[in-house]
Amino acid sequence: MSHDAIAVVDFGGQYAHLIATKIRRLHVLAEIRQPEDPTDAFRRYKGIILSGSPSLASFGEDSDYNKAIYDLDIPIFGFCFGHQEIAKRYGGTVAHGGREWGPADLRIVGESAIFRGLGPVERVWMSHFDSVTSVGPGFRELGITTLGDSSEPHRFAAIGHEGLRRWGVQFHPEVDDTVRGSEIIANFVFGVCGCTPSWTMERFVEERVERLRRQVGSRSVFLLASGGVDSTVAARLIGMAVGPGRLHLLHVDNGLMRKGESRAVADMLRGLGLGDRLHVADASDAFLAALAGLVEPEAKRAAIGNAFVEAFEREARALGIEAHLLGQGTIYPDTIETGGTRRSDTIKTHHNRVPAIEAMMAQGRVVEPIADLYKVEVRELGERLGIPRELLWRHPFPGPGLGVRLLCSTGREDRSGFEEIAPQVAAVAARFGASALPLPIRSVGVKADLRSYEHPVLVTGGLPWERRLELAAALFRDVPGVNRCLWNLGPRAPERIVPVAATVTRARLDVLREADHLVMDGLRRHGVHDRIWQCPTVLLPLEVDGAGREFVVLRPVHSERAMTATPAELPEALLRELRAQVLALPGVSGLGLDVTTKPPGTIEWE
Repeated sequence: MSHDAIAVVDFGGQYAHLIATKIRRLHVLAEIRQPEDPTDAFRRYKGIILSGSPSLASFGEDSDYNKAIYDLDIPIFGFCFGHQEIAKRYGGTVAHGGREWGPADLRIVGESAIFRGLGPVERVWMSHFDSVTSVGPGFRELGITTLGDSSEPHRFAAIGHEGLRRWGVQFHPEVDDTVRGSEIIANFVFGVCGCTPSWTMERFVEERVERLRRQVGSRSVFLLASGGVDSTVAARLIGMAVGPGRLHLLHVDNGLMRKGESRAVADMLRGLGLGDRLHVADASDAFLAALAGLVEPEAKRAAIGNAFVEAFEREARALGIEAHLLGQGTIYPDTIETGGTRRSDTIKTHHNRVPAIEAMMAQGRVVEPIADLYKVEVRELGERLGIPRELLWRHPFPGPGLGVRLLCSTGREDRSGFEEIAPQVAAVAARFGASALPLPIRSVGVKADLRSYEHPVLVTGGLPWERRLELAAALFRDVPGVNRCLWNLGPRAPERIVPVAATVTRARLDVLREADHLVMDGLRRHGVHDRIWQCPTVLLPLEVDGAGREFVVLRPVHSERAMTATPAELPEALLRELRAQVLALPGVSGLGLDVTTKPPGTIEWE
């Protein structure tokens, strides 16, 4: 059976694959195409969507793609970079500036097929450095955006030419945080392109199992099983494809797990009937040795990934199964954030995408049955496979474990750019009746599909939740060099915060384990655990006003696919409890609540 289809042109944006996923959830086939694909390859599609990109349209970056697609009599819709490219193609202009990160209000100022059924003001999601500043003949301005009541309107945030059937939006309809983004995409797919919803996921399991059988052949698989949602679903799929006799599971206790986690994982896997060939290896000494003395996040991630490969190979030799394929529960965000597509930027290298594993992939030795899915799809698949809901809806836990939640430092203050940043930060906070300090460390973030490694800001003040979020958005908009905002939960505004020399040690991990245990226990007792996506607890090597050596950060977020996130509000009673419990831990100097959206901050700090 042939299906109506939409082409998604991947310019390397963090969300290109997500566009295709959102279209498929409308039961319409979507396929990823490259910008240099020949024109004839696009003729069979009912519509074309141009994705975002880490490139800057204002400087002509990534401008050598096949522009003949614009001559086709096929509707084209551009998101972010794609929006800017459409404006340029038809006589408009794009300038470097007007950057926005996170939520904004779209005010619709012109009627259009793509906005049919929407209200006059809708919440949308921004992540860009460039902006459209004018449009060509026949194009109309369809929408402007604002960030709160105090911001200047962002012109040409939506443009269109109904006759040419060309539209562009500066925001990202594909992310869940654009509240009615799916309706905008549906308006294009159905209302403009006239697609029939005939593509379904009913046979996904059968098709994936058959693909695994072809890939594995007569070989067997040795799967790294963390006990999380992804590796458990991957194990069930591989087991269906090759049979239980050809699937071994390896759980590595890397010393970076939560309190009691490895024992609980082994019990859970046995309870799912996956315990007959489960091997548990205590490799904590090897992992800690590999991390000894390392400070830089990418170096730590590489060391953890390599240590996993070494543990896999060591255990395989001991069991006499060296020829087995390596199985992993890799999902799509792991690939895209590691720069795994041709044009995408490396945000952070995931442990399952280090060079040693990529070399194994090139040799055909890696099996990843869910690598093109997002967490929400993995959970739906898990339900279809009969995995208990309480396991599927556990909070995600990163493969490198607490290793990427334990920040390290040489002890040297990183105050690069502070002369410019500090007064701007203070001025923004003062507008809201608060005080703020940039921190002399950096954290990983993502801005306009590019990696950022910039300073967090610690804010003190008695503002209500919504005003805290507005202040954070103002910081990200107005102060270059800032990608994260913390709310001070300590008893007073600090006067001086300095880094201390610290690496990955058992003692530091034990403090983080205990803080994490207090947080997770508190979330459950206060009934909010299941209402949020994830709540990492992070340890920063910071001394506050001459006391302590560890600053604890709480990072509760709402998300669907981890490609975007919004900070989650926690009950004041829970915060009071955690303030007392966490600040009483040995060596803890302070406590902060991360109120950063993604973008500009990633969910994890490293």
